[in-house]
Amino acid sequence: MAAFTEISPSNLMRLIGTPQCPILVDVCIDDDHDDDPYLIPTAFRHAHHDPAGLTARVAGREVVVICQKGAKLSHGVAASLRANGVNAQVLSGGNHGWRDAKLPRVPAAAIPGNQWVTRHRPKIDRIACPWLIRRFVDPGATFLFVPPAEVTAVAERFNATPFDIEDTFWSHRGDACTFDTMIAEFGLSHPALDALATVVRAADTNRHDQSPQAAGLLALSVGLSRMYKDDNAQLAAGMGLYDALYRWARDGQSESHDWPADRRV
Repeated sequence: MAAFTEISPSNLMRLIGTPQCPILVDVCIDDDHDDDPYLIPTAFRHAHHDPAGLTARVAGREVVVICQKGAKLSHGVAASLRANGVNAQVLSGGNHGWRDAKLPRVPAAAIPGNQWVTRHRPKIDRIACPWLIRRFVDPGATFLFVPPAEVTAVAERFNATPFDIEDTFWSHRGDACTFDTMIAEFGLSHPALDALATVVRAADTNRHDQSPQAAGLLALSVGLSRMYKDDNAQLAAGMGLYDALYRWARDGQSESHDWPADRRV
């Protein structure tokens, strides 16, 4: 059982992917990270000997500190943060405990810069992918929406990563959509995201027979695109839509409704 200043891998996994997820800070020394170069979803690295810089960086948010085994480095940093008024816990068992629990781990080398670019007027993949990145990879990622003909040039000039356009790494592959590609490349496959990916793929590639939820996602996505002229405002609204779909995929797939409410089959 985790101590009062710790959080278990299973409890942290319940928070990742939701707006309530704390800031995750990996304070492993370089040698340990190089031996096992993975990050827990949304974690960023910060030197353990700079708690003052970390205190300024987290700006009063709740924090979970992670080291290799959940021992001296993470407890020391978390205690320093708490001494400066930050609500900080330690991940019980650290990165090794997370790995041993067989929870998703993001290859550090797979994470590009924090600026992405795609075609403007998004519908499905171009909202689902930013949601995935912000909720499971980089909460601070920014997204540029530009005319299709300008995506490649903007990517080069502004050091942004292009996605969901043809002939790029982060795009459709065979029958899979860009959302599928990102789940695979970021090592994020687990039952809830895999279920959500089926809905996104079916809606984005017009194969509604693969998921009864696909037509609803298409309808809501088109509706959002009609409601907002500004693509970033549409993305902000779409984040809530995918938050809800993720919670359905994780916790609510077995629930159904009928009338009268107490009808028995």
